[in-house]
Amino acid sequence: MAKIGYVFDAYGTLFDVHAAMRKLADDIGPDHTAISETWRVKQLEYSWVRSLMGSYKEFWKLTGEALEYALKRHGRDDEKLHAKLMELYWTLDAFDDVVPTLERLRDDGYRIAILSNGSPDMLQAATEHSGIAALVDDIFSVDAVKVFKTSPDVYRMVTDAWDSKAKKIGFVSSNRWDIAATSKFEFKTVWLNRSGAVEEYQNYPPGKVISSLGEL
Repeated sequence: MAKIGYVFDAYGTLFDVHAAMRKLADDIGPDHTAISETWRVKQLEYSWVRSLMGSYKEFWKLTGEALEYALKRHGRDDEKLHAKLMELYWTLDAFDDVVPTLERLRDDGYRIAILSNGSPDMLQAATEHSGIAALVDDIFSVDAVKVFKTSPDVYRMVTDAWDSKAKKIGFVSSNRWDIAATSKFEFKTVWLNRSGAVEEYQNYPPGKVISSLGEL
């Protein structure tokens, strides 16, 4: 592909957002999966609502607020548990296919970047913990523009920094809504559909659908 590089979403694409909850699964019990799913849904919902309101708050704080809601929603309002889960969120595990894929793309001469809602310190901690920091050329955080995805201002950070047209850049995300927005922005989109999710956003289809990063 005639592209200058690949841009990856972070949470859910490179980093497993449910890893923190799984590490405490024995302590939490069988509802740990439902709590984690609620946490993720609210984390994203809060970012979208904040963007529409024009009231930016960094992603780390929204993550904490979302977890507080999730624990209360499932009858587990526990400050110590909240603190443990937030601490674990700093060091989320990367999926098994991340390191070999990034190594291969770099060997093939592609530029690699992360574009995320995450705040800079969150992204730095995650990339260092997962061992991919040396494989990533650029990390773009929405904190620089004070608005969350799916605002075009977020995606424009990449084209401005790389001095490139969007059509020359590959964008990979496990979030279908992210793919819809970047398709409209005219990135060459790749939907990483790990879970076999149902297709949606028919007006903004992905350029390619894969179930593993190894298919890039």
